[in-house]
Amino acid sequence: MKKTVIALAVLSFASGLAQAQEVIVKIGHVGPLTGNVAHMGKDNENGARLALEEYNAKGVMIDGKKVKFELIGEDDAADPKTGNIVAQRLVDAGVKGIIGHLNSGTTIPASRIYNQAGIPMVSPSATNVTLTQQGFPYIFRTMANDAQQGSVIGKYAATKLGKKVAIIDDRTAYGQGLADEVEKGVKGNGGTLTSREFTTNQATDFAAILTKIKAKNPDVIVYAGMDAQGGPMLKQIKQLGIKAKFVTGDGGCTPEFIKLAGDAMSDAAYCSQAGLPLEQLSDKGFKDRFKKRFNVDIQNYAPYAYDAAAAIIEGMKAANSSDPVKYLPALKKVQFKGVTGNVAFDEKGDTKFGAITMYQFKAGTWAALK
Repeated sequence: MKKTVIALAVLSFASGLAQAQEVIVKIGHVGPLTGNVAHMGKDNENGARLALEEYNAKGVMIDGKKVKFELIGEDDAADPKTGNIVAQRLVDAGVKGIIGHLNSGTTIPASRIYNQAGIPMVSPSATNVTLTQQGFPYIFRTMANDAQQGSVIGKYAATKLGKKVAIIDDRTAYGQGLADEVEKGVKGNGGTLTSREFTTNQATDFAAILTKIKAKNPDVIVYAGMDAQGGPMLKQIKQLGIKAKFVTGDGGCTPEFIKLAGDAMSDAAYCSQAGLPLEQLSDKGFKDRFKKRFNVDIQNYAPYAYDAAAAIIEGMKAANSSDPVKYLPALKKVQFKGVTGNVAFDEKGDTKFGAITMYQFKAGTWAALK
């Protein structure tokens, strides 16, 4: 009897010791979880969460200890001031890496906070070119930037849809930056700019600027902004009888845009997305696993949020450390096959494998163009 008790005590002690050896590594995620683009912020958070859960299920050993990754989520409401506040909160909480933010307008100012704190940040969706031109060694992204996307939109509009192009942007860092690159692409491919207008990322009434645009009779209207404005804008374009084709960037290349635009959707609507169609992801099962786990479809950037989280973890594994200073050199050199395809970063922190896909509305959905 005594031997049995002693054996059980030893087993209990060993089990407790094993649990004590497990190390919690906190990784932060930031995006808008409230407001008119909350669906996109949650999409990113879900992608990051799925990555951590799947790495935890497989088991990761770092420095001889089993690691459990814990996601610490924060809501920046797509507001730069709030973004800075929650960025500092995550730094103070001792996170070892950051996935986010969603919007360029929040990511760029927050990136300074993370860089100064020495915490790697990998954004899955902030596309403004400025982000990786600041010379910050701790800043990365898994998504192609606006210089690439804007060039493709501008060229496609001017060479495939019509020479006369009007551009509207929402005056955020994302919208204005993308619009600038679209303008270069239009003019560089023989197109002309009939007008350049702007709105805000909270606007609901676009009648004034659309009436001005209608008078110039453009062949194409390009909107650089998010789906929360783009969908209603397309509705109002139809109401005003404007016959121009409509193109929006990745911020509007979502199922939510289609819902918001309603019966204004037609095959004259196009969008671009920095990345490959879901059907062309290297991980063919990702879409179904995501739907099973969260009971929602992917909006846009979730696969890139997954790969952003995976890049941080792969960097830690390669360095055999979760200390940001120690794993940063490994993160810079990381190369692996993620759910989106090959993942690696250039010397600025941009993805080496950025792809841009154009879509057209067909049969109730955004269909990739060849």
